[in-house]
Amino acid sequence: MHPDTHLVIQLQSLDQKITALEKEVAALPKHIAAIEKTLEAHVRKLEADRAALLANQKDRKKFEGDIQMNDQKISKLRDQMLGAKTNEQYRAFQHEIEFIEKEVRKAEDRILELMSESEPLDGNVKKAEAALKEEKQSVEGEKKQARERTAADQSQLDLLRAERVQAAAKLPPAVVTQYGRIRKKWNGTVIAEAVGGRCTACQIVVRPQHMQDLKKGEQLMTCENCGRFLFYNPPVHVEDVARVG
Repeated sequence: MHPDTHLVIQLQSLDQKITALEKEVAALPKHIAAIEKTLEAHVRKLEADRAALLANQKDRKKFEGDIQMNDQKISKLRDQMLGAKTNEQYRAFQHEIEFIEKEVRKAEDRILELMSESEPLDGNVKKAEAALKEEKQSVEGEKKQARERTAADQSQLDLLRAERVQAAAKLPPAVVTQYGRIRKKWNGTVIAEAVGGRCTACQIVVRPQHMQDLKKGEQLMTCENCGRFLFYNPPVHVEDVARVG
């Protein structure tokens, strides 16, 4: 195996680790943004429930005020009825009182409806407040973990990038340039092993003469089909291992 092969394999491994960490670092803010968006939606829902409950309470107070005002009107009309001089005047007061009493009953019915509507609203608000409190704590916990993970990833990235610079410096500039072109073309997969006479990346059979040259390991070679760097690992036989032992 050509000496540069090990460096290319090392470079590819470092690039894969760097890419994975960069994706994770980029994904963490998106994850936080997503959970914050969900939290904001729950906050808006709670605000809407609170507003509905407040409107319900205001309506009840308004109807209660109307009832109180109408009760006062009825009381005055009854006092005035006592001074009626004719039957027509008496009946007029009586009709007006009956009309106001109907309005009072309508207001009382509406108050009962509002009270019935307020119970689930009040329950929703209390449940949402409790759930939101827990959710905020959970979100803060996740944000803290994300910040810590990002810091750890950045530290690891700095080490890997420094190691990559050292590895690339050991390769001829032409090989580094070729490495970059292959990596861009094949989305990170730069070097593949030849197994069973085939390139394991593209699965195309390697020409016999090309395979023989590859086995010699005298130069860094590429797959004639896909253009990736190609390497050959000779099989290890049990007998050879036994003789070495």
